[in-house]
Amino acid sequence: MKAKSKTIPEPISKTRLRLWLRLLKLSAGIEAELRRRLRDGHDTTLPRFDVLAALSRHPDGLKMSDLSGYLKVSNGNVTGIVDRLTEEGLALRVAIPGDRRAQLARLTPKGKQAFDTLAEHHEAWVDELLGGLSLDEAETLSRLLEKARTEDDAA
Repeated sequence: MKAKSKTIPEPISKTRLRLWLRLLKLSAGIEAELRRRLRDGHDTTLPRFDVLAALSRHPDGLKMSDLSGYLKVSNGNVTGIVDRLTEEGLALRVAIPGDRRAQLARLTPKGKQAFDTLAEHHEAWVDELLGGLSLDEAETLSRLLEKARTEDDAA
């Protein structure tokens, strides 16, 4: 008679590590595809799209320092992008009364229109790239990821 071999269950840390690697692979793949589509189809970049999106969410404008903090990038990176957007008539800088050093960046109507077009494409691309998930699966995964984030934030 054969002796039954007992398998030692894998520690949950290994399962979570594999999950993290899968999330990274998925995220990197989606980001690379979005970058490619923005570049090839719209002659723009993901950082530029992110600046347009942030300014779109703040129609009254954002201080340049707040914009860089919001996007978690350096002031220099944001300044270069906003400079180019301004040159193209998509954004403008407005002086802040009483603060000679600070400026607000905001979208022009042309910038808002350009962003709205990009945002429609971006949403459709993400929908396509995650099209293997049903509505229920996407909602469940979203809830689980939020739960993981919340538990991490609590620690």
